[in-house]
Amino acid sequence: MYGLTPFGGTGFDLWNAFNDFDKDFFGGRMPVNNCKTDIRDDGNKYVLESELPGFEKEDIKLDINGTQLTISAEHSTNSDEKDDKGNYIRRERMFGSYKRSFDIGDTDPEAISAEYKNGILTIELPKKAPEAPVARRLEIK
Repeated sequence: MYGLTPFGGTGFDLWNAFNDFDKDFFGGRMPVNNCKTDIRDDGNKYVLESELPGFEKEDIKLDINGTQLTISAEHSTNSDEKDDKGNYIRRERMFGSYKRSFDIGDTDPEAISAEYKNGILTIELPKKAPEAPVARRLEIK
């Protein structure tokens, strides 16, 4: 019986149909808080790559607070379309923001570098040099 109902199983999915209609009819939306990030260990450094399509370099902020690196990006657009008389045919405003935080406790915060190119933010996080154990002789009193 379940396979015969149009709203469940492998058949028609009402929720996705509504979302598809919404995206098609209203021209799509910017994904909210969808900052996909890959982190790679390159031996002496970590390389973090975050996808931030549609942002300008000026829209992106990198903040270090203690052992926390926070990537935040914000951007907004207005698109007005008017007819000959100045009446709105379509007027939309879009706003998108992303924010992600990462623990960078085992990196050298003074040597971190970042580059933004073609919608990809690449951050190189050099690892801290391992501290040599301190050896000393205690005096007996």
